Amino acid sequence: MEIIAIILFLSIFLLILYGYPVAFTLGGISIIYAVCFLDPASFSALPPRIMGVMSNYVLLAVPLFIFMGIMLEKSGIAESLLETMAILFGKVSGGLAISVVIVGALLAASTGIVGATVITMGLISLPTMLKKGYTPELATGTIAASGTLGQIIPPSVVLVLLGSVLNVSVGNLFAAALLPGFILVLFYIIYIFIFASRNPEKAPSVPAEEIAEFKADNFWPKVIKAFVLPLLLIVAVLGSIFAGLASPTEAAAVGAMGATIMTVVQGKFSYKVLTSVMRETTHLTSMVFIILLGATTFTFVFREMNGDEYLVQLIQNANLSSTAFLILVMVVVFIAGFFIDFIEIIFIIVPVVAPIFVAFGVDLIWIGVLLGLNLQISFLSPPFGFSLFYLKGVAPPQVTTQHLYKGIIPFIAIQLVLLIIVMSFPEVVYFFIPGD
Repeated sequence: MEIIAIILFLSIFLLILYGYPVAFTLGGISIIYAVCFLDPASFSALPPRIMGVMSNYVLLAVPLFIFMGIMLEKSGIAESLLETMAILFGKVSGGLAISVVIVGALLAASTGIVGATVITMGLISLPTMLKKGYTPELATGTIAASGTLGQIIPPSVVLVLLGSVLNVSVGNLFAAALLPGFILVLFYIIYIFIFASRNPEKAPSVPAEEIAEFKADNFWPKVIKAFVLPLLLIVAVLGSIFAGLASPTEAAAVGAMGATIMTVVQGKFSYKVLTSVMRETTHLTSMVFIILLGATTFTFVFREMNGDEYLVQLIQNANLSSTAFLILVMVVVFIAGFFIDFIEIIFIIVPVVAPIFVAFGVDLIWIGVLLGLNLQISFLSPPFGFSLFYLKGVAPPQVTTQHLYKGIIPFIAIQLVLLIIVMSFPEVVYFFIPGD
């Protein structure tokens, strides 16, 4: 029976790689195996598990954060931030690219939605960067990497889903991811500054007359207006969580309302915008939850076949240390990220390996941050990195897929370096957790 459980896992993985729909593959193949190999009486335990997922209060944060991110995309705040940051860092080598990274970090802490951030910054900043003389590789790599910061900087949908699957506090997971997220932003900025200093012709500074023109017309009011609204939203969402005033789900509701108010203040709110945001939110939420229901069925069948116990015994008999097993999992997740989506990895691989980490006595908060960093790379890794698809869809014709692939390699290397640092120094993730 244990061997059949492993065959179930492998068959699902192969069918997804072949192109079958994830949700139906997870649920359908699991049911077929269950009918063939399990006692029919065991099926009575499946409906309560599915209802437990649907009534999970923590997962209510998913549609709320998605709504918040899409509504912020419509508000026009990203445009104001990018224009202002470009002038503030205009004299610095690579200042325009650095401003994109900082705006990406601010949007990540406000939204957590990768697609909206990458598309918005691609539409606004990519033509400007190319016009200013930036190489397509640096411009596209910076935008794609900055747009994915929302996967590790809270509030992050990835961290919400990981917290649910690992059965750990989402609030603590948010706090644990803060410092690694900030370090990643710092590494991006350092890389861009060094690259621009060595290759000034590939990342020129903003002309002095353009900076002077911007500063001549109500400079500081424009700066304050650009920063105040997103910073208020960040404080309202993350501040309420870390201060213990609200749970992540309640803070997500605050964020959704705050994003709507900001859109009204910016003069971009309308009935058409609201219906569009609600429709996109419903589509994305439905996709996540139908995959989650399929994953719940798979996990139930896999454990009924004692697949989790078999894997634990296998690892123990192989005399693998917890460190060796962690490295193995990180390598598998990294390779899987080249071919399948982060949601599929969370719901297929993570439930299988989580019991083994528990058996080793490894802290799952630390594991959650490591997985979050690793899954962030999957958005950038060719050939199926979603950020690359998003950016290519809005890029000018002269920007080729080859430019995207070449441009993203340094940023993937930076993320791998940070992943190794967090693996080597676990205390990094406990810096902002209350009581640690």
